[in-house]
Amino acid sequence: MALEYMAGQFDHDNDAEKPNEKPKNHLSLVPSVSDFDELFDAVEEQWQDNALCAQTDPEAFFPEKGGSTREAKRICSGCEVKAECLEYALHNDERFGIWGGLSERERRRLKRGII
Repeated sequence: MALEYMAGQFDHDNDAEKPNEKPKNHLSLVPSVSDFDELFDAVEEQWQDNALCAQTDPEAFFPEKGGSTREAKRICSGCEVKAECLEYALHNDERFGIWGGLSERERRRLKRGII
């Protein structure tokens, strides 16, 4: 019944004038691309809220060249979102820092299938 009501609200004569524009009372069960992208981005980054690194000193995860990565890797080892973090780093080609418990060099090796 509601679907029939909404369908009756369209002014089909105005639709022909602007073919790329949705009618104002457009009823759709499929989200628009922008709605989907916003939802995907929100879910994709939700893991960061649970990351242990967000509660610690960020300098440990971005050591100077030749600096120790031990502290960052220790924190990562107990993190519940370690896998999501590593997946994010690999997908976004993060080149600096410790992500998912791996250094830049270790992530490059993982991508090449060496690890």
